[in-house]
Amino acid sequence: MKKSLLFILLTVMLIPVHAQFQKDTFKTAGGELTISFIGHGTLMMEYNGKVIHIDPVSQFSDYAKLPKGDLVLVTHSHGDHLDPAAIEKIRKTGMEIVMAAVCQSKLPEGKILKNGESGTFAGISVEAVPAYNIKNERGPGQPFHPKGEGNGYVLSFGNFRVYVAGDSENTPEMKALKDIDVAFLPMNLPYTMTPEMVADAARSFKPKVLYPYHFGDTNTDQLMQLLKGEITEVRIRNLK
Repeated sequence: MKKSLLFILLTVMLIPVHAQFQKDTFKTAGGELTISFIGHGTLMMEYNGKVIHIDPVSQFSDYAKLPKGDLVLVTHSHGDHLDPAAIEKIRKTGMEIVMAAVCQSKLPEGKILKNGESGTFAGISVEAVPAYNIKNERGPGQPFHPKGEGNGYVLSFGNFRVYVAGDSENTPEMKALKDIDVAFLPMNLPYTMTPEMVADAARSFKPKVLYPYHFGDTNTDQLMQLLKGEITEVRIRNLK
């Protein structure tokens, strides 16, 4: 019995940390794209030997055990999205960090991408989409995420486009997006969107696959019902 327990323990210890996360793989014209669902607003993508970390935060994984990054994207400066300690653990020579300007004081070496700007980093085309609140505020005139501070990102893997919204509501810029294959939209009050807001955005720009993320205790079944019968496929993963 003791030998069996020891074998199980050793087997678990030998499994790479990132292999224990849920993941989905998509076929693109340039090769397979694998997305690992780390937790909350944190993702990892692998494509053609490149590793992309999005909003890596130590709270959601032991980053010392995850693959080193070729590209790190940071949406904004809140502690559940920006963690310099996690970034340091995945750092390797030549790694590029792309971020909103509001992150500069914590990551002075990062490359700033302003709302509406785009560029190619680690061979991946990246576009910065404004991420902000229209309705939800911490106080009068004080949105949780002011316009101009945060980014969402559209990443192009060949002709396959992935949108990671960051902390945002269903803004006009979001709703005007085109040709999105996979979208990650935040869904938790009071900071981001209700299921109704997420459904409104999805009906506007029609991603082929939608993952609600950063959803905390929000009932994801509501979104499934709201988009039942729509052309967008809703997938629920462990991203509370």
